[in-house]
Amino acid sequence: MLRSLSVRNLVLIDSLDLEFGPGLCVLTGETGAGKSILLDALGLALGARADAGLVRHGADSASVSAAFELAEEHPAWAMLEAQGIEAADELILRRVVGADGRSRAFANGQPASVAWLRELGASLVEIEGQSASGGLLDAKNHRALLDSFAANGKQLAQTATAYAGWQEAEAALEKGKTELTEARRDEEYLRHVSAELEALAPQAGEEEALAGERRRLMNGQKLSKAMADAREMIGGDQPAAASLRSATRILEHVQEEAGGHFDAALAALGQAAIEAAEAEAALEEAERGLDLDPRRLEAAEERLFALRAAARKHNTDVESLNPLLDDFRRRLEQLDHSGAALDRLSQACAGARAEFLQAAGCLSASRSRAAKKLDKSLKGELAPLKLGGATFRTSIDKLEESQATAGGLERVRFEIATNPGSPPGPLEKIASGGERARLLLALKVCLARSKGVPSLIFDEVDEGIGGAVADAVGARLARLAEGVQVLVVTHSPQVAARGERHMRVLKESAKTSARAEVETLDGAARREEIARMLSGARITDEARAAAQSLIASGSP
Repeated sequence: MLRSLSVRNLVLIDSLDLEFGPGLCVLTGETGAGKSILLDALGLALGARADAGLVRHGADSASVSAAFELAEEHPAWAMLEAQGIEAADELILRRVVGADGRSRAFANGQPASVAWLRELGASLVEIEGQSASGGLLDAKNHRALLDSFAANGKQLAQTATAYAGWQEAEAALEKGKTELTEARRDEEYLRHVSAELEALAPQAGEEEALAGERRRLMNGQKLSKAMADAREMIGGDQPAAASLRSATRILEHVQEEAGGHFDAALAALGQAAIEAAEAEAALEEAERGLDLDPRRLEAAEERLFALRAAARKHNTDVESLNPLLDDFRRRLEQLDHSGAALDRLSQACAGARAEFLQAAGCLSASRSRAAKKLDKSLKGELAPLKLGGATFRTSIDKLEESQATAGGLERVRFEIATNPGSPPGPLEKIASGGERARLLLALKVCLARSKGVPSLIFDEVDEGIGGAVADAVGARLARLAEGVQVLVVTHSPQVAARGERHMRVLKESAKTSARAEVETLDGAARREEIARMLSGARITDEARAAAQSLIASGSP
């Protein structure tokens, strides 16, 4: 609820601090005293448009602060968290307007945009009355209000879940169709390049092997001469192996006289002779295996160049040609089976659609029942409020499937006809501001169990009525205030007598300035104000007695 309001240098107000409480709070005062300025001040704190005319003459700036006490589950806390604004025990909204008309907004001391402040304020306070433009008058809110009246929370959740599933299935189906169309368009290309790569049959590591073979074949003559020269050195006129064996025989003749001194040398010479013979044989084998056929070089180069050309064509490297072929094969396989996959997506989409339509149908039925109940309930409220000739109707229009939302398949509007025989129309088209205000009060009373904002303000809901009708208005305001905080600007003593808290707005005028003040009334002062409202400028004892009677009858 709204706990307090602080105003500085705003139009007729230089300094004002008000404390509010739960239940019904009434604001009274003579016409022109400045009651509307308080609503303007609160509206400013809630994000209303600012201009330089709001700043009190002679002041550099005007400021308004509104403090709210909110339940832990109130959506305002989530909005603050989303903006990175730290929560506290209470929510304080502040607006500062400069003499140039520029304004700054703050939430719990942190800067905030005016647009965001306006959105936040809509969750805190709802102003209903002759000049109201949002709240119950806004048809965008009517479906949510009807759902709250019908306690459709479970059906709404089921419908929203089903709708999300349907949209997801629709998206998957559309994606499948798009991919199939693209695949069909590319099918000829895929089959052509796949056939090319299949024929090429690239192998892992093939490029490196071919490049090595090409180098060997291109240097065949050089390699052949090197091997021949090496073999000549090893096995020429004085073969290395034969020389080593001769050296071994010379040492063996004197081995006994050496007394083992030559044993290591003889062993090394024997091993060297064996390895020299093996080297000579290996060179002979390598020379015989050296194939210098020009056709082999041509074939290796042709294969290597074909692989590299294919890699350039597909903007990749030779080693990636084989994985690329695997990808083309996979895509063609998917294409061959895409019809069945698309059928499965289509079936899933149809199932999700049917689930949504079933959930939306249950929600529609609940709304229809609630609409009849609301219409009947409101009809009983209209006559005591001098609206007995009016006809209220909750209009539910069926939407096309293409217009479906997570909220179902209906558009809901509250409509009324104030004259018999006239067709019902939008609430905001009602001619009389007083009729509109009383109708909104009746609606609020009927929708009392609907979860809404924690504070309601009614601006002169009692205009043009008196007596029993005004008493009926007061009774309904009091009943409404049992569930939410209600502030009402009133000229009716019957309404004022119902208030749990009574504030009077006064204007003090001097030769060069005027100043508005607000005082909280209690006891005799409250009785005197209600007596003034009954009798006018001259307050009589009879008016005081009538005021006391109204207070007594209006007390809970």
